[in-house]
Amino acid sequence: MGVRALPLVLVVLLVCLSQSVIGIKFNIPASRYPPAKCIWNAAHPGALVIITANVGPGEGQRLDIEVVDSSEHRNVYLSKKDINGEKRFAITAHAEEDIGVCFRNYLDSSVPNDGKARSRVIDLDIDIGADAVDYTAIANQESLSALETEMRKLEGVVKEILDEMEYLKAREERFQATNMSTNRRVKNFAWFTIVSLIGLGVWEIFHLRSFFKRKYLID
Repeated sequence: MGVRALPLVLVVLLVCLSQSVIGIKFNIPASRYPPAKCIWNAAHPGALVIITANVGPGEGQRLDIEVVDSSEHRNVYLSKKDINGEKRFAITAHAEEDIGVCFRNYLDSSVPNDGKARSRVIDLDIDIGADAVDYTAIANQESLSALETEMRKLEGVVKEILDEMEYLKAREERFQATNMSTNRRVKNFAWFTIVSLIGLGVWEIFHLRSFFKRKYLID
């Protein structure tokens, strides 16, 4: 029985290791010119990202959300102003970069500057990849049983793991190609340096020989 249960244990371990659910609860202070508070997570191209933000009350405050990536162009996937209550957003990652969910909590100009600290509570959940898929809706649409739904979810998780392995393999190949290219350049530069030094030495010998002959120091 232990041998038969081994594949199931391995699948469960893979599911546990591949969970891409991020949950965080925090306070964000309000100010006239607030800095952005960003939560970053890794996402592969084509990955579905579901962002659920439950924003607490805050009188005289305006909370804005922006979803960007960490590329040099800083692509903006989503930008919403004055969000309240529970909001749910869905995006699809386009680049092999981290996805950042950024918040700014603005203090309204009508609020008196009495030195009192004001803030709002944000309960944030980020689902990436297979965990972002609503399998309950799929089960209702396709009339799937509980076991079939779990198998469909495991299929999505396994596909995500295979995609991750393919990405790591491609990344390793890129690093290896870069390493080999760098080694070739270093080797070529070393040979160029050796040849240049030898040529400079030969030229120096002939130059000194010609100089000494002009000065009648040698025959």
